[in-house]
Amino acid sequence: MILNAKDIIKSYESLRVLNGVSLTVQKGEIISIVGASGAGKSTLLHILGTLDRPDSGEVSIDGDNIFAKKDKSLASFRNARLGFIFQFHHLLPEFTALENVCIPAFIGGKKKGESEKRAKELLSLLKLEQRVNHKPSELSGGEQQRVAVARALMNNPAIVMADEPSGNLDSDNARDLHKLFFDLRDRLGQTFIIVTHNEDLAKMADRMIVMKDGKVI
Repeated sequence: MILNAKDIIKSYESLRVLNGVSLTVQKGEIISIVGASGAGKSTLLHILGTLDRPDSGEVSIDGDNIFAKKDKSLASFRNARLGFIFQFHHLLPEFTALENVCIPAFIGGKKKGESEKRAKELLSLLKLEQRVNHKPSELSGGEQQRVAVARALMNNPAIVMADEPSGNLDSDNARDLHKLFFDLRDRLGQTFIIVTHNEDLAKMADRMIVMKDGKVI
């Protein structure tokens, strides 16, 4: 088991968004989290990804109680052990694909040479070796999202958290991205937790978690 969440509760002012959510994730598993808007999916993903803290409950990743950490230590853990893919790629427009992919490694204090070598390997794996020196404006939407996937994988994370990763792509690019997640799991043993409204992706996952009114049903 790579992740264990127990009795997660989260409110914003008087609104209870998560109401005692518990789940486990195995290494190499791809799980999808689905449900209507407002069900608590993204809030849960943000807490599992340490981007937000719960009001109560515990989350452990690789046996590490993550919310026992102080903010600075938690930020270091997040950079080293977790990867993120969002609906919008959030690439920095002034940087090349290679430079964008290297950012998590540079934040972690890794050397430029080894970081660029790893980034080039990932871009090649994602069939972007001809786009290494292109800036985001010179890439298609599907290519930009694959650069974002490479960036998420840069520090060899324990888990990749994806929030509507294909929500901004046309159907062909969405299908390619979905297939890519499973290829990466097969090649790298990568674990994915994916919030999605895309029924095809949700059904492809090893396990589909359905949320309603802040609970897993």
